Amino acid sequence: MAYLLIVFEIVVGILLLFGGGELFVAGSVALSLLLGIPQLVIGLTVVSLGTSAPELFVSLLATTQGGSGGDALAVSNIVGSNIFNVLVVLGASAVVMPLRVNSRLVRRDVPLLFGVSMATWGMASGGRLTWIAGLALLSGTVINLIWEIVSAREEPAGAGDDFEDDGAAPAPVAAAKLAGGLVLLVIGSQLLVKGATAAALGLGVSETVIGLTIVAAGTSMPELVTSVVAAYRGKGDLAIGNVVGSNLLNQLVILGLCATVSGGRGLGVEQVMISRDFPIMVATTLACLPIFWSGGVITRTEGWLLLGLYGCYLLEQILLNTVPGALDEFRLVVLVAVLPASLLFITWGALQWRKRRLVGG
Repeated sequence: MAYLLIVFEIVVGILLLFGGGELFVAGSVALSLLLGIPQLVIGLTVVSLGTSAPELFVSLLATTQGGSGGDALAVSNIVGSNIFNVLVVLGASAVVMPLRVNSRLVRRDVPLLFGVSMATWGMASGGRLTWIAGLALLSGTVINLIWEIVSAREEPAGAGDDFEDDGAAPAPVAAAKLAGGLVLLVIGSQLLVKGATAAALGLGVSETVIGLTIVAAGTSMPELVTSVVAAYRGKGDLAIGNVVGSNLLNQLVILGLCATVSGGRGLGVEQVMISRDFPIMVATTLACLPIFWSGGVITRTEGWLLLGLYGCYLLEQILLNTVPGALDEFRLVVLVAVLPASLLFITWGALQWRKRRLVGG
């Protein structure tokens, strides 16, 4: 009976996520049309804030419960979600439909995300995110929001939009779609996390792996569904902006709030997170730049490459907690074969794109 309940929670959670993703994309596109704001900016702000709500609820709840276990869940949820967003959400969206990259992402948003990721890693390197670090991250949120508004006003009319205006919905309808989609996304993600976590514990998977993978993936389902739906409907800027914006907000808003509410004790960060998972998060962010530079389009092949790299990360987590003796050999294969091959592929794509530009121009 318990297993049937777990399956029910997982299936219903996924269905709610898909319905919520469709509503949220429709509402956000309508909002961008009403306000005359490029959909990339909407993806970087409104959509990413909405889809990051599950991470916010899970991490804040874990932090307020206190203790090293709560802190570990809060931090691993954010770091794992950011890794999942880049490798799985962006990869799956590109597999569904190749994504045209807005040049603004390369000029501004991805370098900003890389800088924020490095700063967060640096502040956490002492083993604790203090309330002062939390306030600094929250201050960065305000600065970035003001920058977004100013840059949106400076964008040429229609810049960054890759869809045709087929009529903006009235403001109440757009707001209702956004609110309804957000409610479905939050409820669906909670059901999915609850069911998946129960299934993992029943199979004997450790809580550390659950925090970095299942909980992180579950709370990132709104980003995944929203971006995949957006890509399928041809809203490439919305799909990419949602990923970059969510990763920014996960660190600036959610980690900032968690560190702030932790008070004098600070938000504890495990050493394994500092030495392994934070560097992976930074590396995946850095990997966005050459992929975005490799032709202005994230191809299906590059999407599969990102998904494959997440498969390697997931396999490492499983081996670490099940067959630790095989971990060194696996890491050697990844370092010697997988990563160099991926780098060569991305470099080759960038050179081919540059060659085509020189020939054509």
